[in-house]
Amino acid sequence: MKIVSWNVNGLRAVAKKGLADILRDMKADIACFQETKISDEKLTPDLRTINGYKSYWSFSERAGYSGVVNYCLDEPHTIKTEFSVDRLETEGRLIINEYETYVVANAYFPNGKQGRERIDYKLKFYDVFLREMDKYRAEGKSVIFCGDVNTAHNEIDLARPKENSKVSGFLPEERQWLDEFEKRGYIDIFRKLHPSIIRYSWWDMKTRARERNVGWRIDYFFVSDNLVEKVKSAEILNEVMGSDHCPILLDIDVAK
Repeated sequence: MKIVSWNVNGLRAVAKKGLADILRDMKADIACFQETKISDEKLTPDLRTINGYKSYWSFSERAGYSGVVNYCLDEPHTIKTEFSVDRLETEGRLIINEYETYVVANAYFPNGKQGRERIDYKLKFYDVFLREMDKYRAEGKSVIFCGDVNTAHNEIDLARPKENSKVSGFLPEERQWLDEFEKRGYIDIFRKLHPSIIRYSWWDMKTRARERNVGWRIDYFFVSDNLVEKVKSAEILNEVMGSDHCPILLDIDVAK
């Protein structure tokens, strides 16, 4: 099974840049997109169904903001768009595909650059999200989660770590949550398979940073530790254009 995660930074914009062709070329079974920036009433038929994919959506209460979608070739057993452990989510940041033995969670984690209040909300989101994933593990399900985590974990994961040591996205308290994910048995599978490769998934468009590859790796796949041996590959598709992020890909052998 191939799963793609991509912050598209506006679904309608990337659709005009050839999203259907990109999806076809990636051959994903599930495509998890973040920052769709669209409301239900503005969805068109060509966005609801692309290349035969069924789509499942979570919309922000704020128009033109956030939002996530999962495009799936096979229908999940259940779809959830809210946390069961805390009524936290109103910004369209979460979709969970539930299957018999595992779950695939797509999350657009908050950005903390707007100030301390948003940093605190971001840290709370990490906490509630981790408890939600732990609930599935306690039920005996394996876990795959992906998305724009909005934090670079270690110095290898951004081009200028020293200059950004006091910037949200690389603050110690944010990075500690990614430490906590791994302590609790969720593995950053790209870094597990590629311990020394320098690869980024987001670049600042205003400074044309992609042309100079001055970027951040803030888009991740985490898998529960019992799935690590089932992973065939984990890649960052930085040749794919259309957003300030590039897609990431997980190829995993997991029974439905």
